[in-house]
Amino acid sequence: MAAGKQCDSKQQWEVIKKSFFIEGNLSDISDGEDDLALVIRLVQQLGAGQLVLDLALDAIWVALRQSIVPKFWSNFVIYNSQRCGKDDDPGEGSVEVMSRVATAISELYDSAVSFLPQIHRCEMLCEHSGAKFEECIPGGMMEHFKLHLRATLHSQMPTSFTNLLHKFYSAAFKVFYHAEVGNQVEESDETTDEAMQCGGCDAATDACHCQAITNTFCQVNRQLLELDLLERLAGDIISSLLLSVITDHVSATCRDSYDQSRISQLEKWVENVVIGWLEVVYCGGRGQLSSADSAIQTMVANNLNQTYMTALYHTYTTTRIDQLFNIVIEYPESQPALEDIRECLDRTHLRNHLVESLRSAIQTRLLHPGVNTTDVLHAYISAIKALRVLDPKGVLLELVSEPVRQYLRGREDTVRYIVTSLTDESCSELSEELLVAAPLVLDDSHSDDDNMDFWETWTPDPVHAHSLKSKSQRTADIISMLVNIYGSKDVFITEYRTILADRILSQFSYDTEREIRYLEHLKVRFGETLALLHKCEVMVKDVADSKRINSSINSDENPRREKQKFPVSCMILSAQFWPSFKEERLQLPEEVMKELDTYTEAFQDLKGNRTLNWKPHLGQVQVEIELKNRTLNLTVTPTQATVIYHFQERSRWSIGDLSTITQVPKTVLRRKITFWQTQGVLQEVESDVFVLVEGEELGDKGHTATVGVSQPDIAPPAIEEDEAESVMASAQDQREEELQVFWSYIVGMLTNLDSLPLERIHAMLKMFVQGSVECSPQELRAFLDRKVRQHQLIFTNGLYKLPKN
Repeated sequence: MAAGKQCDSKQQWEVIKKSFFIEGNLSDISDGEDDLALVIRLVQQLGAGQLVLDLALDAIWVALRQSIVPKFWSNFVIYNSQRCGKDDDPGEGSVEVMSRVATAISELYDSAVSFLPQIHRCEMLCEHSGAKFEECIPGGMMEHFKLHLRATLHSQMPTSFTNLLHKFYSAAFKVFYHAEVGNQVEESDETTDEAMQCGGCDAATDACHCQAITNTFCQVNRQLLELDLLERLAGDIISSLLLSVITDHVSATCRDSYDQSRISQLEKWVENVVIGWLEVVYCGGRGQLSSADSAIQTMVANNLNQTYMTALYHTYTTTRIDQLFNIVIEYPESQPALEDIRECLDRTHLRNHLVESLRSAIQTRLLHPGVNTTDVLHAYISAIKALRVLDPKGVLLELVSEPVRQYLRGREDTVRYIVTSLTDESCSELSEELLVAAPLVLDDSHSDDDNMDFWETWTPDPVHAHSLKSKSQRTADIISMLVNIYGSKDVFITEYRTILADRILSQFSYDTEREIRYLEHLKVRFGETLALLHKCEVMVKDVADSKRINSSINSDENPRREKQKFPVSCMILSAQFWPSFKEERLQLPEEVMKELDTYTEAFQDLKGNRTLNWKPHLGQVQVEIELKNRTLNLTVTPTQATVIYHFQERSRWSIGDLSTITQVPKTVLRRKITFWQTQGVLQEVESDVFVLVEGEELGDKGHTATVGVSQPDIAPPAIEEDEAESVMASAQDQREEELQVFWSYIVGMLTNLDSLPLERIHAMLKMFVQGSVECSPQELRAFLDRKVRQHQLIFTNGLYKLPKN
């Protein structure tokens, strides 16, 4: 009896094993529902529902680990071993890759489908016997199977897997891109080649594989989607491929092109190409998104669309940031590119990268001695305009431009160039800014944020703004920004005063309409109360007064007019209002001095107790030179006129003799003589010996035809240096003159106290010379050291004292 029961139990167990694939042979599974119902009832009678379910599922997992998944991955390993060391044939390689992947995926798909009956039996067993699988896994038995399949695949994934799948999706995208974009190019290109190559699969057009590749691609994606493996196996590969495609396309589109807006064009390209290809991947074709599952619709239309649009903005902004220095320099032609960057900056977090990259480019390409100050200033002005397109609040400008301001502050010619550009009609960039009547902004302690008139459009400052200058300074106009390089109006007005003096004394024109116009604009910008601008007004008034006085003195009513051998016009300057002049020694001919004395007497008669202190080296002289075969009418400097005047007395002079009679240093005199050499009037016949050239033609080797003097081999005259050099003293000379105010005080101190250290002298000067010229300890030390070199002071043991007589 016991043996019979044991025999029945074995038979029952054999039936159960065959029904639930416990021995791993799917071919033994019966498809009949009635048989399954009997087996499940038998399992219930035996109370072995949980045991049977666990054994059945374990058999499936073993089959996945030991058979199905290894066989799937072997396709990739075998392919890579076969391709190792072989040169890729582009057309054949694409087809082979597609075939290899399609075969592997199809085998995996068929194997997974073969488990569906067993999974269905396990579900029925759970439903009728009360058996349970892992409750922590959401979804039904099919989801449980897919999870194990994914886990097994990832646990045995070979390293070469991603390479092959990347080739698979790259080949498919190339075919898709060629179908979307390439046909337009081919229509415009004519060729006579019979075996024209297909742009999609790289095969000959008569053997194109594009349609086969597309069909295989759609089939593979559909099978992976059904197994819920597409995103797990290929998601990263698809993402990497598309990001690379976006980067390449953005780089090609934006290469050295700044005058057109590109972001809208690129957005449409992403929608048509990138999102269009994703529809093919996840939905099986273009325009199939609406018929796909809601989960796929959400993923493609929302998540992936947003992901790749964000990648587009990031890539575009990064590309433009690398080009930003050129974009800034080419403003305003590059404004469309700047507007694109501004739009993308609001969608990315690349402000810090932009600041660091542009500062580095400026430091490398702009702020070095090889770049002229004019170029640095033009770049700075372009940066002000361009960066305000990116950030109207001025925060980016403040962060980027600080190194430029520091560098310009250290260049000596910065102020002169700025002021010259402001008052020069040919420099329209800054002179037009001056014509805009707006007060200068230097400092502002309050914020415009308190103004509630535009509260609806108010936006907060960026996070960096709290550590920067006030908002009014950051949004000031270009002239205010340039003045803020030094932080003081006086520096610019002082330089303008010097330039104004140069213009008046170099042109000797009585037409001051232009200067008055610019002076009025400067008064609006810098304020009328500045004492230096008042001095400029006096300088301009001196010109008008000089014109009136000259008309009076040179009129026919003046009794001295008949005694004049030649007319004299004078520019009469109010000395205390003009900058210091460049001092040069010049002894005018006696005949000229008499005419100047006559003019002085006439001026004294006109002005009563006022007289004139002549600057003989300044001015212009109109001369007429009559030579043997020609006559020259020239306008020259007083020194040049004096030089040629003495050649009336004798035709041969040495530099030494001319220097003695004119009291002009030899080095300066040689430079002045060079002018007459270039005019062909004087010629150097010996070293430092010059003769008058009467004839117009010169013989061989520069010998004069009319002067019977043999000339040795003398170097040809150097090109004359610019005679329009400044007639005013240099900034260093003017500062030296200002410091002379201290000298009498210093002499008095040292006379009474014998010797003093630098610190004590500086402290006493601050006490006794309040309101006068300011002087730092460094400037005072340099001034005293110059006095020591001039033997006017003695410096020993850190003390200064006067020398003993």
